[in-house]
This record gives sequence, C-alpha cells and structure tokens, in this order.
Amino acid sequence: MRIRIVDAFTDRPFAGNPAGVLLLDAFPGDDRLQNVALEVNHAETAFAHPLPPGGEADWALRWFTPVAEVDQCGHATLATAHVLHSTGAHTGPVRFATRSGVLIASPAEDGSITLDFPTAPLTPVALPAGVAEALGAEPLTAFDTGPHLGDLLVELADEKTVHALRPDHRALAAHSRRGIIATARAENPALGYDFVSRCFFPNVGIDEDPVTGSAHTALAPYWTERLGRTRLTGLQASPRSGRVGTELRGERTVLTGRAVTVVEGELLAW
Repeated sequence: MRIRIVDAFTDRPFAGNPAGVLLLDAFPGDDRLQNVALEVNHAETAFAHPLPPGGEADWALRWFTPVAEVDQCGHATLATAHVLHSTGAHTGPVRFATRSGVLIASPAEDGSITLDFPTAPLTPVALPAGVAEALGAEPLTAFDTGPHLGDLLVELADEKTVHALRPDHRALAAHSRRGIIATARAENPALGYDFVSRCFFPNVGIDEDPVTGSAHTALAPYWTERLGRTRLTGLQASPRSGRVGTELRGERTVLTGRAVTVVEGELLAW
C-alpha cells in the first residue's frame, strides 16, 4: 500500500499544507481510515479509489483529519489530483465523488491544478459572545459559512491584526462546528495577493490549518463583493503559508494551486 505526503498550495517542499494521500481499490471500514489519518497526523489524509467507467465521477474521495471525517477539503483534493496525474493513474480532468457532491480537478500545462468547488453560502450573523476574547481581536463582521464548512468567517481591522493573532483554541471551539476563518484586506496588493486569512479548526483536531482550500470558497465571494473583482488571490498567513487563486462563478468557486510530493513510502500495517 503506497502512501504519499504532498505539500499543497505551494510550488516548493515544506511549505503550503501537507496531506496524506492513499489510492485504494475500495474503502475499508471507517475505523481503519481514521487510524491511518491519526498515524499520518496532518490536517487531512485523503483516501481515493477508482469508480466504474460511465458514471458521473471517476474516483471516490474521502478526507479525514486526525480525529474526524470532514465534508470538504481543498488542499487534500489538490494533493490527490496531483498524485493521480504525477503517477499516471489518471489523465486529464478528474471527477471526484465526495460528501460535497462531484468535485472536478483539472491540470494545466504549467503544472497548476484547478479545483471546481461549490461556493459557500454566507449569512451575516451577530458576533457570538466570547469570540473576540478567544480570538484576541475585535471582528468588524461575522458570517456563517453554511453546512459543508461549518465555520464562522470574521473580518478583522487589517492585515497586521491577522498576522498577530494568538487565539485561545479551546475557547474558540465553542463558537462554530469546525472553526474560525479570520481575514483582512491585503495592505499592499502589489505583493501579489488581495486578501489575507488564517484558519483555526480546534473542533476537528487542527489548532491552525496551514492553507485551507475549502475556506476560500467562502473567502472568494466575501472579497469579490468588497473588491469588485471575481478573480482574486488569497494569502493564508500560517507559519507554512501558501497562496490560493480564486475565481467566483456564481454557485461554484474555482481554486487554483500547485503541489509537491515530499514523501513516498509503504504502509506496512493495514
């Protein structure tokens, strides 16, 4: 059983967001998938297996954090598509059957991969009591991101505030199903990005996610409305950092990034 560690939303190793990727013949029991994800101990481990030809999707895909299965994950989808294309297991666009419907990953000639994801619905909400204290900053706005993400999206005063966050992760866990997306407008768009974000997901065992593709399905519509452009680039300012190209297409959001395989080995106990 081959297992790979892939750094996603980056063009160099040891940056972006690492994901475990396993290509299987079929899915075993959930407990076995969860145990492997715990052993890998990255934000997500992706498990995929091929589907019979002629259907609406080419591969089945599931994502597990070290403690739970999740409905949607951008970076592990990008990592899986990268493995399929780099190993020759699949050529051209690949359609994944997932908990979030059929997701399409399309490779480009320059080595980047574009993901077609559902746009997260944004609903303005009153800021829950205690969020500002847990986050360590006073949000300007707060939005619910819908059932697939389960996050609270908050805009902060400026980019410096986002970089400086040192949240109380245990306290944050009480305020959303998955976690908190904190964002702000870029101070200097000449640096190549339009907005900055950080993502804290204590409820699924991830204090801070390095680069979160799924969060950008909420960040894209949020910043498109404010900046007046459908094509944007987000910088996720975690210690590993990474950039995500976004394009809002109504009910779908296109995410673009690169990936690098860093580790390839054999899973001996299964």
